[in-house]
Amino acid sequence: MALKSTIYKAELQIADMDRHYYADHALTVARHPSETDDRMMVRIVAFALFAHERLEFCKGLSDVDEPDLWQKDLTGAIDVWIEAGQPDERRISKAAGRAGQVTVIAYGGKTSDIWWQGVRSKVERLRNVQVLSLADGVAAALGRLAERSMRLQCTVQDGTAWISSADHDPVAVEWTVMKARADA
Repeated sequence: MALKSTIYKAELQIADMDRHYYADHALTVARHPSETDDRMMVRIVAFALFAHERLEFCKGLSDVDEPDLWQKDLTGAIDVWIEAGQPDERRISKAAGRAGQVTVIAYGGKTSDIWWQGVRSKVERLRNVQVLSLADGVAAALGRLAERSMRLQCTVQDGTAWISSADHDPVAVEWTVMKARADA
């Protein structure tokens, strides 16, 4: 018998001074049985960093044809495809062909660096792909914020995000741009 996903609810308040985006979102996030709290929280941060009225969580780990998050236009075409973790170059290439913009948010410190060295040569030629690498330890700090019912605040300013909740100290989310989109 297959294990079921665990449902998490998050009230997310976003104040993104860099993009001038200010909104509250009620999120329902399904955490796959094989997914860690760290990865789930990276997905929530990805939502906060790229928030838009049409951005939504997908099946992610449960479906190889869907990303962690996507934003579709009114015709159903995929505008934005967001992956968390370390997808292989075939998955990134497939995403680049299906979406207008692709963002990979890698995490994991040294393992992320090793992954990037393995896919870099193939990914660098994809014009609509950007790769961000979270600073070492950020994903683990985010994972400590995970609760079945969360109230989170996210402030983004000058290329840094701060995620906080009433019960935990704020987490500074910093990243390095490993590859910028050539079409940006």
